[in-house]
Formats: sequence, structure tokens, C-alpha cells
Amino acid sequence: MSNVLATSSIVAKEALAVLENMLGFSHNVNRDYEDEFTGNMSRGYAPGQTINIKRPPRYTYRDGRVAVPQSTTESTIPLTLAQGGSDLSFSSAERTLSVTKLEDKVYAAMAPVLNEIDRRGLEMARFSTFNALNPTYAAANTQALAISALTGINRRLDEMAAPMDRNRTMTLSPGLNADLVTGLTGLFNAQDTIAKQYRSGRVENALGLAFEMDQNISTHTNGAATATNINGANQIGSTITVTAVAAGTLTRGTRITLPGVFAVNPQSRQSTGVLAQFIVTADVAQGATSIPISPAIVTTGAFQNVTASPTTGQPYVIFGAASTSYTCSVGYHKDAFTLACVPLQAVPTGTGAKSSQESRNGLSVRVTEGYDVTNDNSIMRIDVLYGWAATYPELACVYAG
Repeated sequence: MSNVLATSSIVAKEALAVLENMLGFSHNVNRDYEDEFTGNMSRGYAPGQTINIKRPPRYTYRDGRVAVPQSTTESTIPLTLAQGGSDLSFSSAERTLSVTKLEDKVYAAMAPVLNEIDRRGLEMARFSTFNALNPTYAAANTQALAISALTGINRRLDEMAAPMDRNRTMTLSPGLNADLVTGLTGLFNAQDTIAKQYRSGRVENALGLAFEMDQNISTHTNGAATATNINGANQIGSTITVTAVAAGTLTRGTRITLPGVFAVNPQSRQSTGVLAQFIVTADVAQGATSIPISPAIVTTGAFQNVTASPTTGQPYVIFGAASTSYTCSVGYHKDAFTLACVPLQAVPTGTGAKSSQESRNGLSVRVTEGYDVTNDNSIMRIDVLYGWAATYPELACVYAG
């Protein structure tokens, strides 16, 4: 017989398989922090809905023989879990399903879950990635522009001391994917690579980057605000004071550069020769005189990230044009972002519900089945518990399109 009972155990296995195979952006980020939850839970301690991920300390070089002891400063990044899922209902007639029909139903149920996990991750990347390229939104559909786009991403990652390994990925909007397929066609690629691009319409690995096309790439819209002047010398920290914001709102997620403020390599602390970029972390209304930014301006010490404070009396510059939108394709090293997917607690006994949880490769899905005697239906819920964090956003760069 080809028919099987649509139990929670079977659905959990199918749902996990779909989750493993279909995640896009989420496949290529750091997954190490599930242990902060699962390891502690196995020892009888639940860490709660939020953990604080420790970033390693940094120190400065000492020149000469005499020791200069430095205090150790560890910064943390919060990662907060959120529960979500998808729910199904089977009539008694539907409850005995062929394997093929069951797979189809599970795939359909998991599709919105997968999309939401990826969407939230890419939305986080939009609001946390301060480095960006292509302020004119030029289409990278010629060989010169395509090469410039990819080498530009790699250069920015290199300047931010991203590891030189195979963990660099470029997640593309559908538009940028199409442009790069066109722009890279004439390069001296291996014949099998060209053939794959021709057959699939997807960019293949090139120039040290792996590629993923994701329809959930986030779109940013600049407000109507126009740049005004920095108001005050020697400013540091996560807020800058300016003369009143003019012409409209400066929207959250807008990227800006500050006069006289150049980025530094985080290890050598030498200027990269490129103006440091910052992201506005909350909407700023017309007339406001302070702008919240990330990263914070740090001009000295182990965590120095810029050459100097902004020059007072000079204007900051907004990335892109006022009141325009651009997609935020993103190139990144896997350590730029992290996704934690944590097993949910078991369904309490005595509820009459059947539950099964499947976990593999850092992913976890719980399926719970109950019976609605009034309507002769089996109600099945698929649940995931996950969270995103931008652990090292300096290891990422948006390509506007």
C-alpha cells in the first residue's frame, strides 16, 4: 500500500527536510549560537528568550619593551527568539494521504515559514549594514559594471578585515541577478560555469563570492530630507548633532557619510582612504538637530573605527537620492550575521495532542496534532523558534540597485 497515516512524526520529518533545502540567505550565515540555548537547556538552565552574544575583545599594539597593561572590554549583541509557523487542517477523509500528497501539503505549509525567516533576516541586514555601494543605482549589466560591483564588494570586505576564506556570499535581488548574468557573460569563465548560468539564469560562483538569488531582498526608501551641516566639533558616540534637518524626514536605514571621517582597518587602525559610512537607526523628523547612527564614532583605542570626528560646519552626505528607493542586495562574510533556530519545549502531556520534534544541522521543527471532534478535523500546527542578530555588520556591504 502506498498510503501512510499523516502523523505529526511524518510531517515533522518532511517539514525539516523542506526547511533544510529551501532556505536561501539563511544558509550562508553563522549558526554557532544555537548552543547558547540548547547547551544550557541540556544542563537544566533555560537562558530565556534573549541571549547576549559576546564579541571578542580588541587590544592595541605596544611599541617597545615596557609593558602597558590594557583593560579588557567585551561588547555584546542581543539575539532575541521569536516563535512562528503555519497551521493545517485535515478532514478524516484527507487524513490518510499518499506520500506525494503529503509532501505537497507540507511544502505548501512550509513555504510561508521559509519566506518569513529569510525576509526577517534580510530586513535585519538592511537596517544594520552601514557600508554600501552604487549610490546612483546604476544597473550592473555590462562587463565593466558587473566586475566593478563584485570587486567593490570584495574590496569593502577586505578593508573591514573580513577573513579571506570561502565564506563570502552575495545575496542578490532578482534584478541584480539578471544584470550580473548579462554583465559576466563575456568573461573567461569555465565552460561548465557559463553553461550553468545559461540553463538556470542564476549567477554562478565568481571572484571569490558564492551567489544566492533571493526574492525577499529588502528595499530601502530614502526620505525627502536633504543634508545639512555638522554642528559641533569633537563629536563621538552614536548620536551626531547637526543644524536642523531640512526638507523632510531622514528615514531609518538611510546611509550617510560625515565630513573628514574616514574608515580604518579594524586591526591596523590605518585609514582605508574611504569615507566611513553610518546608518540612521531611527526616523529623524524635519527640524530635528540630532541623528542617531550606527556604528558609534570611536576615534581612539582598541575599538577605533574612524580617523577623526566629523568636521563642524561642513555637510554630511546622504547615500542615494532623496525620496527614492533601492533594493539592498548584500555581500557578506558568514560571521556578519547569525541565525539561531532552537527546539521548542515539548507539548505538555495530558492535553490529548500528539507532538513530534525533529532537529538536524542547527534547524528544528515541532509539529503538534490535535483533534476537533465537533468538525471531525485533525488540526496540525508547525512551529519554529528562531532569532537573528547582526553580530559583525562591518563584514557586510549593501549593493544598491
